[in-house]
Amino acid sequence: MYAAKSNKKEIFIMKICVVGLGYVGLPLAALLSTKYKVIGYDISESRVSQLIDGVDITGELESDYLLSLTCNLKFSNSVEDAHESDVFIITVPTPIDEFNKPDLSPLISASEMVGSIIKRDNIVIFESTVYPGVTEEICAKVIENKSGLEYNKDFFCGYSPERINPGDKERSVDKIIKVTSGSTASTARIVDELYKSVITAGTYMAPNIKVAEAAKVIENTQRDVNIALVNELAMIFNEMDIDTTEVLKAASTKWNFINMRPGLVGGHCIGVDPYYLTYRAEQLGYTPNLILASRQINNGMTKFITENIIQIMVKENILINKSSILILGATFKENCSDLRNSKVENLVDDLGKYGIKVSVYDPLVCASSKPQWLKKYGVDSLNGDFDIIIGAVAHDQFNNIDLTPMRSPNRGGSPVVVDLKNMFVEADWRL
Repeated sequence: MYAAKSNKKEIFIMKICVVGLGYVGLPLAALLSTKYKVIGYDISESRVSQLIDGVDITGELESDYLLSLTCNLKFSNSVEDAHESDVFIITVPTPIDEFNKPDLSPLISASEMVGSIIKRDNIVIFESTVYPGVTEEICAKVIENKSGLEYNKDFFCGYSPERINPGDKERSVDKIIKVTSGSTASTARIVDELYKSVITAGTYMAPNIKVAEAAKVIENTQRDVNIALVNELAMIFNEMDIDTTEVLKAASTKWNFINMRPGLVGGHCIGVDPYYLTYRAEQLGYTPNLILASRQINNGMTKFITENIIQIMVKENILINKSSILILGATFKENCSDLRNSKVENLVDDLGKYGIKVSVYDPLVCASSKPQWLKKYGVDSLNGDFDIIIGAVAHDQFNNIDLTPMRSPNRGGSPVVVDLKNMFVEADWRL
């Protein structure tokens, strides 16, 4: 039991419910259970069953660790199991739709669920990435309508943006500084104390919820813009027949140069979050030209890469519609199994339009979690002959990989090596 002091009274936190057990919610629920009684709630019955058995298909938590937490952590897909909670922490996805507009339906559904069981003096903390204003202007109102309780009188809200880095075993949730906020001054202190009790890296209390929401959405927007600049430079240097990697090495000798690599920009954050900010900006009558242009550049990289591969094939006299390509890596970034918004899928689609036979090899992706596109193009080994090898995702498993046994059926020799992530000492073409 934890007593969080406000300026009026002590709030006794007997039980916490974490809503959503994905890459964000599961590590957080596990961490909180080291000090509190926690209900880990997810709408997926299969996900809950797997976690009860100690299986985390995201690869974030080991089985032994999960099973060791059963004293304070209970997994459930039953709303009834969460109704005694004092604090609800919502960690559901916030994707975009086919028009790159925010899809708040998972967040609204989670708010409705909480609203159906929330009690007086409960606190609802949101961690999902949103544009400034969503927590109080949308989610709190959903909870009000569902519960009949009044916001900031009967229940309160907080916002503490997630900073989970999938696949990163060094920067676990407890080792990353946590931004916190609350809908009232006393709620902000309670939320901050709650996270501070388990986050060894410490916390930063933002002055209000909107500031915390904005801080989260610009973290990934900044990275998106910076990567877009390097991607555009790579396209320019390609026209000049200059090695971008060597340019970046030289420029990095200056103390304040930000050294970033060009590449495919996907995932659940960098490739999505900027659209939340641009959506709200355009609602207010402002066109965020730099951010939108950066998104356009990064989304266009697979087309740029494909066009260069076709040029290479023509130059090497490789019959395009009878050629075969092996792509190393399928996930959205290195050393993780996360396939969300992976741009490798787009690269496969772009190459496939030319009649090229494409295979994708990724040892980090479990067979049970493969989406349809990877079931179709995925291979389980490096056996085979390929005209082109594309290094797309720099998993550690690909370090010192031996490509010499592979032959090019249409080239009569070794395959062409295309390196998108500076994975190989020698390559025929680099991004």
